[in-house]
Amino acid sequence: MPFPIRFKHCPNCGAAVDYRIPADDNRERAVCPACASIHYQNPLNVVGTLPVWEADGRVLLCRRAIEPRHGLWTLPAGFMELGETTAEGALRETQEEAGAQIEMLPLYSMLNVVKVGQVHLFYRARLLSTHFEPGPESLEARLFAEDEVPWDDIAFRTTRETLHRFFDDRRAGRPFELFSMDLQ
Repeated sequence: MPFPIRFKHCPNCGAAVDYRIPADDNRERAVCPACASIHYQNPLNVVGTLPVWEADGRVLLCRRAIEPRHGLWTLPAGFMELGETTAEGALRETQEEAGAQIEMLPLYSMLNVVKVGQVHLFYRARLLSTHFEPGPESLEARLFAEDEVPWDDIAFRTTRETLHRFFDDRRAGRPFELFSMDLQ
């Protein structure tokens, strides 16, 4: 399945690339006819947290100040950076987007968003304070009980699925175990 963003030029030498299946491979790749470099495109990791104020079970959501989905609500998350673990990236994104102080807990959800070439990973997190200082990517950060979540204004399906699973687990008294889902 081809993705909309494709290499046009070789990042090494600048020559126009050809798309073909290299020897000893089974997928079409960007191959440079000038320097013979093979360029791989792999899924991007989106990392974030599901921050919970344990005193009453409310969750922290951020209202986006950027596209895509400007003005809609999401869990604090973003693209993982080189040189950081998934947990470090999730913590960084939570601090950047919500200004929230948290204690990281285990990985809670892994959602494969195949059509856009992304994997979304959300860690549970314990909020240490209800004081938030949203960064430039967030219009606001707020706590929501399940019946207060603006479900029609949730920015991403991965956020919605993670929230639904969390509230279902909490209501049923189930342990918060890792769940995985493939989204098309």
